[in-house]
Amino acid sequence: MQQHEIHRFLERYFHANGCELKASGDGYMTVQLTIEMDKELMNRPFYWHYLEKTGGEPNPMALNLITDQEKAPEGLNGEVIHFGSPRLHQIFRSTRSLAGYTRLYENRAGFGQQQIPLHPWLGMNVKISYQSNRKKDTFRSIGLNLINGMMKEGFHDELLTLKLTPKIPDLCFTLTPIIRPKSGIGRIQQQLRDEISRESTEWAESALASWKEDRELLDHFYKEVEDKPESYFLEQAALKDQYEPKIEIEIINGGIFYLQQ
Repeated sequence: MQQHEIHRFLERYFHANGCELKASGDGYMTVQLTIEMDKELMNRPFYWHYLEKTGGEPNPMALNLITDQEKAPEGLNGEVIHFGSPRLHQIFRSTRSLAGYTRLYENRAGFGQQQIPLHPWLGMNVKISYQSNRKKDTFRSIGLNLINGMMKEGFHDELLTLKLTPKIPDLCFTLTPIIRPKSGIGRIQQQLRDEISRESTEWAESALASWKEDRELLDHFYKEVEDKPESYFLEQAALKDQYEPKIEIEIINGGIFYLQQ
């Protein structure tokens, strides 16, 4: 995700959850949270518990977010948001819990009274985590046409350019999917697995080599001990957790999108 993509994602996230954007310019935004979103993001359980007990007037917080330090106004105080920042990952988790699935329709001017067909697409935003003694996360957004099976990369960015509505627009009709959404999810996951299988495994080989060295060092320390103590096996398990290469594919959110093409 580039910084301008993060900015647009945050705008859509807060708008979808009823928050007022008091300001939104190049590289920054100021967001007035609702009560629900303050509870979701700001980790103030004792404050809200106290208000509920006393009947006090709620005062949800405002967030100043900086999405591009080079473009934001000089001297602006706020949270710097980038791809690996804790706040952005918190919002990703929130997106999954608040709106894991959606159904939207493209709303675009037609031609007179002509009926407009809308094609069904499955859209999925996915996080791929490469885990060993180092960790790397990548995010992919893929669209799958549920009639002809065509896949598109960067599907989320394409959706940002469209006017979407939760109700089917007038003079539009939806085409019936040939591919079931469950099958479509499987197709996308298999496509990602196939791509991952063709990637370099140097990172995993390096982790396995380091794991082997540390296991040999551990065995050297305990080589004179015939009955290995519990600490030996705990350290073995800790080394496995630290070094064992793993790749996880996690669906962040997704939906069915009926589009004019």
